[in-house]
Amino acid sequence: MIDLKQLENIISGTIEAVEKGKEDLFRLETDVLDEYERCQRQLSDIRDRLSKVIDEVDRLEGESRKLRNRLMEVNRDFNQYSKETMKETYDAAHEKMIELMQRRETEKILRLQRDHLEQNMRTLEQARKRSAELISNVSMALKLLTQDLSGVYNQIGEVQHANNLGLSIIRAQEEERRRVARDIHDGPAQSFANIVMRAEFCLKLMDVNPDQVRDELRDLALLVRGSLEDVRKIIFDLRPMSLDDLGLLSALKRYIEQFQEDEPVHVDLNVIGREERVDSSLEIALFRIVQESLTNVRKHSEATEVVIKIEFLPDRLNLLIRDNGCGFELDAVRQAKMSNSFGLTGISERVQLVKGTSSIKTSPGKGTQILVSVPVSQEEEAKGGDQSDAE
Repeated sequence: MIDLKQLENIISGTIEAVEKGKEDLFRLETDVLDEYERCQRQLSDIRDRLSKVIDEVDRLEGESRKLRNRLMEVNRDFNQYSKETMKETYDAAHEKMIELMQRRETEKILRLQRDHLEQNMRTLEQARKRSAELISNVSMALKLLTQDLSGVYNQIGEVQHANNLGLSIIRAQEEERRRVARDIHDGPAQSFANIVMRAEFCLKLMDVNPDQVRDELRDLALLVRGSLEDVRKIIFDLRPMSLDDLGLLSALKRYIEQFQEDEPVHVDLNVIGREERVDSSLEIALFRIVQESLTNVRKHSEATEVVIKIEFLPDRLNLLIRDNGCGFELDAVRQAKMSNSFGLTGISERVQLVKGTSSIKTSPGKGTQILVSVPVSQEEEAKGGDQSDAE
């Protein structure tokens, strides 16, 4: 028999969570407005600087034109002028031309920055409108939820579980999108903009100082190689191709090699049993668990050594991740609404999605150990669950 009082308590908790989500949306809208105003102030400053640079370019163009005319006059009647006069005229025209090119480059950079800020402001405006729509939708959902609960009671458990799982998936997707967008914006996007400007500078430099073009092109090639490496790294983090082609171990080995190149942490990968290809969703879940664990090591644990063990059994696949870091109070992290608990939550959610079990053992000063066991057969999947232990 269903305990309606208990279900009412669950609904009340859901309503409280929705109300908190609504408050979070209000804060998000406020943050978007603050960022919009900051971009607006920055845009105003860039527009003022751009206006001054444009005036300088116009002035320099006029002065450069006069000097070119003077140079043409000297060249035409060179018998009437001394070598010193001709040299001074040529040097003055050349210096003015270089100064004009520099101001034009500054103008171009400011225009790019202006366009980028204008695009950001359009995006922020869309985000503000979208957040307003979400607030309206959440308010309507909250009203419906508080007015009529009779049709929810019989399915409240399944609905709540599906809703929480869906929100977790959406949150993970959005977090991944934000990470990729941030990586692209801070890396390749900035590099490509710089490449375009450097290439245009090379074209102009060919008419002024051809000998310097070779050095500029050499630097430009290095910049392109670095940008290409950044793009490849982003693609690998987003979805390692070797995971589909060669399997879990190959993808992990490559990721660990890359991790050790970037961090002063030794990672030891041990494999027990013979690797067997399993369902792709299971492989990507285990890969992400290792990835999230190493991310936590980099950000929080201060570890110098990490041991990863993978055991292939006929009906199960076990994964152990242990580090010698600083450890933490597991219960305190779970209860506190802190950003650094999201990694543990993500690991637990991924384990639930593949019907596996997980345990986390840690304490201050004693490192952290994560043990994951997932079924690779239908019989084992029916026994799945999730558990966590703390030392």
